[in-house]
Amino acid sequence: MKTVLTIAGSDSSGGAGIQADLKTMCAHKVYGMSVITALTAQNTTGVQGIHSVPPEFVRAQMDSVFNDIFPDAVKIGMLSNAEIIQAVADGLKAYKPANIVLDPVMISTSNHRLLEASAEKALIDILLPLGDIITPNLPEAAALSGMAAITSKAEMLQAAHRIATFTKAAVLVKGGHLNDCADDLLLCDGKEYWFSAEHVDTKNTHGTGCTLSSAIASNLALGFPLPKAVENAKRYITSALKNDPHLGHGNGPLNHLWNL
Repeated sequence: MKTVLTIAGSDSSGGAGIQADLKTMCAHKVYGMSVITALTAQNTTGVQGIHSVPPEFVRAQMDSVFNDIFPDAVKIGMLSNAEIIQAVADGLKAYKPANIVLDPVMISTSNHRLLEASAEKALIDILLPLGDIITPNLPEAAALSGMAAITSKAEMLQAAHRIATFTKAAVLVKGGHLNDCADDLLLCDGKEYWFSAEHVDTKNTHGTGCTLSSAIASNLALGFPLPKAVENAKRYITSALKNDPHLGHGNGPLNHLWNL
């Protein structure tokens, strides 16, 4: 059985973070494990509180997993401060896992900044060079590339090439914020791949970034090459959006288990 580790924060409402990651892994029939970086009090209407895990305990969790069930792929999500980013980077350098999927949780789907400046710099300088693929949404891609905003597919391409100048990782710029479509762009080994999808008319998009990155990690663990892993993950999340369960009073979760 293939194994995937998620290093991320906990979402008490179950729509994003560790909970979304593990559900997505179950849907892909891989064995999911977790290193929790933060506890959040949140629901579909917003985040009410964040309690960061001490960095030494984040590293202790990594040691426990890697020394017993070595993962075939690693997905990295919410890392709330620079100290935790450093602890995760140190662990990755020590164990050198394959297939590191980095979701740079900098700016939320609702366009709220989630990282302070020092942590953002640490993410870019310390962690981005360790990833095999990074998966920014449009606001995150704009921040990483130094662009004011990204509103078109041409600007997505420009941002991906800019980001590729300071990381060896493949870059997946997610187009869910576009007005006329939800196409994603993968820049991998200098080649450009577009993944087209219809724009699903739903407000229930909570946890889309977590879910997509976990689906990519699961597909990589299963042995699919990167472009095919992204294609499979894109198809999975589109159906999860179409089959959303209409839960909560705000931006609700996807249906991670639509295919079971």
